[in-house]
Amino acid sequence: MSNRVGRVERVTKESSVLVEVDLDGTGEVEIDTGVPFYDHMLTALGTHGALDLVVRATGDTHIDAHHTVEDVAIVLGQALRAAFGEKKGIRRFGDAWIPMDETLAHAAVDVSGRPYCVHTGEPDVMVGFTVGGNYPTVLNRHVFESIAFHAQIALHLRVIHGRDPHHITEAEYKAFARALRAAAEPDPRIGGVPSTKGVL
Repeated sequence: MSNRVGRVERVTKESSVLVEVDLDGTGEVEIDTGVPFYDHMLTALGTHGALDLVVRATGDTHIDAHHTVEDVAIVLGQALRAAFGEKKGIRRFGDAWIPMDETLAHAAVDVSGRPYCVHTGEPDVMVGFTVGGNYPTVLNRHVFESIAFHAQIALHLRVIHGRDPHHITEAEYKAFARALRAAAEPDPRIGGVPSTKGVL
């Protein structure tokens, strides 16, 4: 397959973000967003998605993590979209079940060109919880919506059950990582675009 790399920079008055992603990587990551738990989650995304992933961001984290977390998700989605290119020879669909102690999460991905996100099942505690004093878990849905929209993928992400907000969040990121990895994998039986329309 051709070089499947995306590199996007985005600078606003609230943040400066650089993302580089290689869909055919080995999980080498270099992450620094200024939000430690987000760094941990993006490291898991790269590692379990077998993506080579560089994320460098600076933002107004002294105010709140929201702008930086959102802007990184936007740019990550854009970089993934660029890396997918014409989407020739990929499996297109992927899903994954990820258990993490008491938590179980499921993700399904379609590299469809039609952005959509369904995010369900998080317990109410996630709305008001902050992991490590720096990452509000209420942002989870916004992160995945932003990635899905800008990557132009359909993403269905469900928390089947869970109690610990750390475990729930981490299982979601890992489930997305593994589903994305499966969907992006080359399919040796498919040479062209995996769609009856001939384009994705």
